[in-house]
Amino acid sequence: MTGLVDLADPGLYATGEAHTVFHALRDSDPVHWQPPAGDRPGFWSVTRYADVDRVLSDYEAFTSERGTLLNLLGRPDPAAGRQLAATDPPRHDRMRAPVQQALNARAVDRHMSAVDAAVDAVLEPVRASAGSVVDLVEVFRLLPLAAVGPLLGVPESDRARLAELAAMCAAEDDPDVRLPGGVAATLQRGHRELFAYFADLVRQRLRRPGGDLLSVLATMRFEGAPLPVGAVIANAYSLLLGAAVTLPCVPAAVLAQVAKTGAFRVWAERPDLLDSGVEEALRFATPGMHFVRHARRPVRLGNHYIESGQPVVAWLTAANRDPAVFDDPDGFHPDRRPNRHLAFGSGRHYCIGSHIARRTLRLLFGRLLAEVADLDLAGPAVRVHSAFLAGFKHVPVVVRLRGGLA
Repeated sequence: MTGLVDLADPGLYATGEAHTVFHALRDSDPVHWQPPAGDRPGFWSVTRYADVDRVLSDYEAFTSERGTLLNLLGRPDPAAGRQLAATDPPRHDRMRAPVQQALNARAVDRHMSAVDAAVDAVLEPVRASAGSVVDLVEVFRLLPLAAVGPLLGVPESDRARLAELAAMCAAEDDPDVRLPGGVAATLQRGHRELFAYFADLVRQRLRRPGGDLLSVLATMRFEGAPLPVGAVIANAYSLLLGAAVTLPCVPAAVLAQVAKTGAFRVWAERPDLLDSGVEEALRFATPGMHFVRHARRPVRLGNHYIESGQPVVAWLTAANRDPAVFDDPDGFHPDRRPNRHLAFGSGRHYCIGSHIARRTLRLLFGRLLAEVADLDLAGPAVRVHSAFLAGFKHVPVVVRLRGGLA
């Protein structure tokens, strides 16, 4: 069966059947060759935890500079060497160091009061809807901008439009996102408008630097010279898109699951499981389902030899359900320990914004567990058509607040 499945087909992920396919591949064909289709070249897929971890960590064997997503397959990556996600060590490490410093715990602390207030505002529709149906996807739509908006210095009035543009870049195949001109036109519009937006902000920061991350990027020096404006924009875009991918998908996926199984109230009675529950939410949801690498040289992987230049898709979503690493991998267990999931990647390219994402999700789930007694699905949860974004378009629920209806 798996030989006939196209792992690049967004429709596979919209049906919710992808994990059935991944389970079969892990068992029978863990290093799987996907033949070429149309203009798209063939590619290898790895689905076991150990192989995914190796492909993402071994930068000497696998490069990130020839495209990191399936929608770039067969085309050069314009961000190669300029964006952290698309740059290999040692250049990657030199570029990352000042950005990492700007995102350390103390620096993020300065923005957390604004993030806290934004998360509180995001949850207001949940409180107002108690006893009636609310769509959690709509509630969490602005959560990414609540987290990184204050950090990047993005005005609140711009956040709704930026969320729309981020969706065009991360879920371009979905019929509700795709423009009439098709997938290519959707990606082009999203990229063009986001890059133009950040170009304007960078020019403002160059004239009047502030205390936000964009000012740090715009004024930092790299290899003896200012970081090129294109690199500043590319990294701001990457941080925004990373938040747009991670933050809304995680609570939507987890709450859809616990509403269906009745497990929410069990977690709600165990506030001591907040931190481990957030890690389990990241594992269970794995919002960014894959990353692509290309073999630098012939590499043996499992029982196969990967030829130099061939693309390898590391399926994080499959690795995080590997029963060799996680007991009952398809279940959500907030007390799971240890939990060395790969939702943020692995190795030198481990997500630079993971600290912000974790803190934002702790704020969000902490409030939900404190204020919500239980929730029930009020209709089917509808998934996004995307081979990258493990997102939902609709998760209708009825919320019961603690202490009775508001």
